[in-house]
Amino acid sequence: MDFFDFHHHKKYIRNGIYNLAKGIPPDFPYSIGIHPNDIDVNNLEQQFSWMRSMMLQNCFAIGECGLDSLVSVDQKIQEEVFLRQIMIANEVKKPIIIHCVRKFYEVISFRKKSGQPMIIHGFNKKKQIAEDLLAHNFYLSFGKAVLYNLSLQDIVRNTPLDRMFLETDNEAFNIEELYSKVSELKGISLEKLNEHILENLDTIKNG
Repeated sequence: MDFFDFHHHKKYIRNGIYNLAKGIPPDFPYSIGIHPNDIDVNNLEQQFSWMRSMMLQNCFAIGECGLDSLVSVDQKIQEEVFLRQIMIANEVKKPIIIHCVRKFYEVISFRKKSGQPMIIHGFNKKKQIAEDLLAHNFYLSFGKAVLYNLSLQDIVRNTPLDRMFLETDNEAFNIEELYSKVSELKGISLEKLNEHILENLDTIKNG
């Protein structure tokens, strides 16, 4: 059985969404966006021009984009760049893969601006944040931490199957391990879990 890797940085994984940060787009699904840490205030228009030029046939989503309290870029500029990418996603009707560090409630405030599905990638925070994100119709994508983080495992148990994805991000492990763990936590078969993930993909692809 093939398992879809919702967000990864490895060009050899074809069954998933590759995060394109530079270079030529692959011939399998990828996302493209301006990460908060990559914002270049002196060359912002060139960055957006590059982004648009790379949004070709296999572009599945906009991202990573979002807000990060730990990067040096001014918060107001981060918000402006994030909003512009939300507007692009609305225009081209593609889901948005969000990078967020300690700015979840600010990200939630942008939800009303988006007409497209929004997915928090690599979710690994507290139960209350998860509940608030889900209440605002975000999807949560979980990664390697689910294999060992007990509180995150509890969040996975309580996250609706129609609101979750699974990913390796830039970690070196087999995505099948994660699917196996989540199927155990949810009390369903690997086949059923895989079906739900693929249904979710169809849902976000079609807005």
